[in-house]
Amino acid sequence: MSRQPLAGWGRTSPSTADVRAVGSTDDVARQVAGHVADRVPGAGRGVLARGLGRSYGDAAQNGGGVVLDMTGLAEVHAVDPGTRLVDVDAGVSLERLIDVLLPRGLWVPVLPGTRQVTVGGAIAADVHGKNHHVHGSFGDHVTSMELVLADGSVRTLRRGTTDPEEAALRRATVGGMGLTGVVTRATIECRRVATSSMVVDTERAGDLDELLAVLATDEDRYPYSVAWFDAVATGGAAGRAVITRGRHAERDELPAASRARPLAYTPGVRAAVPDAVPPGVLNRATARAFNALYYRAAPRRRRTEVQDLTTFFHPLDAITSWNRLYGPRGMVQYQLVVPLGAEDVVRRVVADVAASGHVSCLNVLKRFGPGNDSPLSFPTEGWTLAVDLPVRAGLGHLLRGLDEQVLDAGGRLYLAKDSRADSATLRRMYPRLDEFRATRRRVDPDGVFVSDLARRLEL
Repeated sequence: MSRQPLAGWGRTSPSTADVRAVGSTDDVARQVAGHVADRVPGAGRGVLARGLGRSYGDAAQNGGGVVLDMTGLAEVHAVDPGTRLVDVDAGVSLERLIDVLLPRGLWVPVLPGTRQVTVGGAIAADVHGKNHHVHGSFGDHVTSMELVLADGSVRTLRRGTTDPEEAALRRATVGGMGLTGVVTRATIECRRVATSSMVVDTERAGDLDELLAVLATDEDRYPYSVAWFDAVATGGAAGRAVITRGRHAERDELPAASRARPLAYTPGVRAAVPDAVPPGVLNRATARAFNALYYRAAPRRRRTEVQDLTTFFHPLDAITSWNRLYGPRGMVQYQLVVPLGAEDVVRRVVADVAASGHVSCLNVLKRFGPGNDSPLSFPTEGWTLAVDLPVRAGLGHLLRGLDEQVLDAGGRLYLAKDSRADSATLRRMYPRLDEFRATRRRVDPDGVFVSDLARRLEL
């Protein structure tokens, strides 16, 4: 055990906790049960599991309490290529899972924008990826999981169970931000692939209206799609974009030199950001220059380019600690989803960010497919937009204005990215919040599992 300061990837609101390493389900159960036994009613700061710390805000922090470091619980127990099932510990990273699965012709069913996420974290945040419109979110592919409850007992939660209490607990755990218990092991249904490459189509859209039109009419032809857009340009260039869509390559589509080893995969790290970056490096001038260069460097229209997996899925993973580029005050990733038909809200959000003087270079727009039955799962059918904004004066005012537009449209924010919403906003965002709270109270009546996010949002 050690006392450590912990922060999210955005580095905006650190707190200090007692961090305890665990290496098995029994370790987790002992830590939880021991905490309950020693706890004075009404006192204490609870327990929380933490993986690789890639949630942007305070979801994986428990200031003044206990944080279980899950990265030592990292065994891949079994892979069955016939059933496409993999049985893994919750501390296994998606990077490690790719390394194990790909040589067997299997692929992680859903990948977020980084592979530096644990399986437990992927379940807790119900992460989504470029294929949400086709394959849903991560929790949809978890066939079973082990959950350590507040009394130290272990419950197995199965997909498709007919037990109503088990089903309710599974729904609350997927997307539940670690507040129903500690996931220690999971069985995941994977996808088959023939190669470690992607066949990719890339094109530019001249403005936001063109981007929305393309994604609304053409996206279903591709299992994976996403668009980067310019959140700094104004006028006729507002929302200009680079659209990237693709599918897994077949062996005969590879260059001849690669066909002998079609599943070869060497991601690597190509660059590192220094420990200290002075404030102000990312400003309106540098962001405008970067966005213009990125847009102009993209092909107007290129078809069937073969790309490696890192280039297509995780280009930022090639840069160590890229979050330091935002300076010592950190950054907020603001991610929203609004229903189909609320395209005007997307237009206004992009225009408001561009006009605000706040800058963002990493901007994403995508169309989600239908959501699942988990009350706190973020994806719902519609448009999701994300911008990365350095913390500076006036940012809170801008984001509160965006919140109102999103909420009035029936949209929501992503809890895994959030670091500043309040409980009233949460209630408007997630209409099934009471369902989640009821399940949480049933399995954890004393509030053993807690986080800084849970306190802030009064979850």
